[in-house]
Amino acid sequence: MTTARTPAGWPATEEEARAVQDALRAKVVLDEPGPPPGTGHVTGVDVAYDDERDVVAAAAVVLDAATLDVVAESTAVGRISFPYVPGLLAFREIPTVLAALEALPRPPGLVVCDGYGLAHPRRFGLAGHLGVLTGLPTIGVAKNPFTFAYDEPAAPRGSTSPLLAGTEEVGRALRTRDAVKPVFVSVGHRVSLDNACAHTLALAPAYRLPETTRMADALCRRALREAASALTVD
Repeated sequence: MTTARTPAGWPATEEEARAVQDALRAKVVLDEPGPPPGTGHVTGVDVAYDDERDVVAAAAVVLDAATLDVVAESTAVGRISFPYVPGLLAFREIPTVLAALEALPRPPGLVVCDGYGLAHPRRFGLAGHLGVLTGLPTIGVAKNPFTFAYDEPAAPRGSTSPLLAGTEEVGRALRTRDAVKPVFVSVGHRVSLDNACAHTLALAPAYRLPETTRMADALCRRALREAASALTVD
C-alpha cells in the first residue's frame, strides 16, 4: 500500500479549486476515439473515505480488456485533501488516486472512474480532471445522473438515451442489463462518447456496474479498513 501526499499548492478553498477547474477544463481532448473496446488494458479506480479519521483510500485495478482477468492492482492511503463540496469532489480524491495509479507495475490503459466526466455542472468531473493530469484516456461511469435530465432508455441491454443539460448532451444513460436501472456514462479525456458506452458494455457482462468499478470498489474498501485498523492500534 502506497502513502499518498497532498501536492504542494493544492487548492484549499472553493474559489481556488474552481480556478483550477477553469484552467484545466480547456485542456480536455474530445476529438479522439480512444482505444477500441476489448483490447489492451483497462483500469478501474475508486475511493473510500473515513471522515472521522480523516483518511481516504484509493484503489486501481487493471484488467485484461478481452478476458476481464485482473492483471495488476494497487492501493494508496492518504489524508483527505479537500472539504466536501458538491461539484469539487475530485479535489478530495485525486491525490490518492494518482498515487494508486503511479504504484501500478504496468501502464493502466483506459481508466474508468466511478463518477463523472463532462456530466458535471462545470463540465469537469473526476474523469476529466484525472485524464488531463495524467494524459490517459478516461471515462466516467456513474450510478446516478447527478443534476441532469434523461428519458428512460428502452428495456434491452445496450439501449441508451441522452443525458441532457438543457439541449446539450453531456453523457448517456446506458442499460447494461435488461430492464435494470441504467448507468450514466460520460467522456473524461481522449475518448468518444460512443466508445465510452461500448467500453462500459464490454466491462459489464453480468452486472449493472462495470467490473472495473466493482473490483476497485471492493479493493479500496478493504484498504480503508486496513488503514483504519492500523490507526486504531496506534
